[in-house]
Amino acid sequence: MPNQNPSPLRLGIAGLGTVGAGVVKIVRQKAALLTERTGRSIEISAVSARSRDKDRGVNLDAYAWEDDPVALAKRDDVDIFVELMGGSDGPAKAATEAALRAGKDVVTANKALLAHHGQALAELAEANGAVLRFEAAVAGGIPVIKALTEGLAGNEIDRVMGVMNGTCNYILTRMEDAGLSYDEAFAEADGLGYLEADPNLDVGGIDAGHKLSLLASIAYGTQVNFDAVELEGIGRVSIEDIRQAADMGFRIKLLGVSRLTGRGLEQSMAPCLVPATSPLGQLVGGTNMVVIEGDQVGQIVLRGAGAGEGPTASAVLGDILDIARGTRLTTFGQPAGTLKSVPAAKATTPAPYYLRLALFDKPGALAKVASVLGEAGVSINRMRQYDHSDDTAPVLIVTHKTTRAALEQALVGMTQTGVVDGDPVALRIEQV
Repeated sequence: MPNQNPSPLRLGIAGLGTVGAGVVKIVRQKAALLTERTGRSIEISAVSARSRDKDRGVNLDAYAWEDDPVALAKRDDVDIFVELMGGSDGPAKAATEAALRAGKDVVTANKALLAHHGQALAELAEANGAVLRFEAAVAGGIPVIKALTEGLAGNEIDRVMGVMNGTCNYILTRMEDAGLSYDEAFAEADGLGYLEADPNLDVGGIDAGHKLSLLASIAYGTQVNFDAVELEGIGRVSIEDIRQAADMGFRIKLLGVSRLTGRGLEQSMAPCLVPATSPLGQLVGGTNMVVIEGDQVGQIVLRGAGAGEGPTASAVLGDILDIARGTRLTTFGQPAGTLKSVPAAKATTPAPYYLRLALFDKPGALAKVASVLGEAGVSINRMRQYDHSDDTAPVLIVTHKTTRAALEQALVGMTQTGVVDGDPVALRIEQV
């Protein structure tokens, strides 16, 4: 039953970019609906941003203005501080800490802030009786945080994986659909405004790695450890890899995978092959998908818009409405003091791998490669050699399941044979 508190819930919004403006629009346009669903009116008291004069497509005259977000966080007429500025430190961190110290609830879309300071902020929130929620920080409009903290709370989670950066998925999709090189697809995404100011946050896997570390904390009851995420971006993926993977029934995705094992917490964000017919293989464009596997529920697939004004603002409002209803949850699904500090572990779970290498056109070249693989204990499942017009021949190999350590031994051995031109490309094949 909705909370029947007659007093309005007052928001202070710091950051009026695409998402912040979207939150203001929803609060203004859907005021009656929000009140019906919570039993309490939602109002905006004050806002803050870098520039007061910028046209944001929404009238802000009715709200008090604060140049300093820390001052906004401390205002007496603000019940929830909504942090939409971004950045792992600086004003976002200072204002969030100020709000929590004042006992105010915080709703944020800032995955970098929580990936780097989540444990300390969760402890600060609990010490001051405040709530810190971040649904919008991971996968845009997909309610994956709520799924893990609430709907799946009775499960032991076996694996969390997914495509968590729409820009990378757009680039890889365009490479396949339009036959574009990586550089061409990157330039197209940049022209459409899909890339961060620092593009490496997207294509280097950092943005998606932030999100994976937050999901892993909730899924396994561990302290956030972004520094332990193994990161590899999509810059080395070529149009040849895209085409040849498709020819063998796979698609390439920037895939985050986490598991808690007896050795520690595995967290990797790297290009992987997935079966083309799988849910992840069929994901196109800028859409996100998160796959959660629990011991009781089996496999759950969540798919939707991972960014943009509407979807992300919708997630922000979801957290605000929970607080308005009186729902008060811990930041990562359990008290911060009970979150385990576990060692980081390399992703050593055996898996098949895709290998692409260029062999010099010499007698016995292929036999040498096969011998090196065999000596490392890596078994070949499928192999294809393609036509060539120069002095090297492209060869594709799909291995049976093997460990990363055995594969790396084989890759080093290949470069020492004298028959392989350059460094082979190796991509994990993730079973979905």
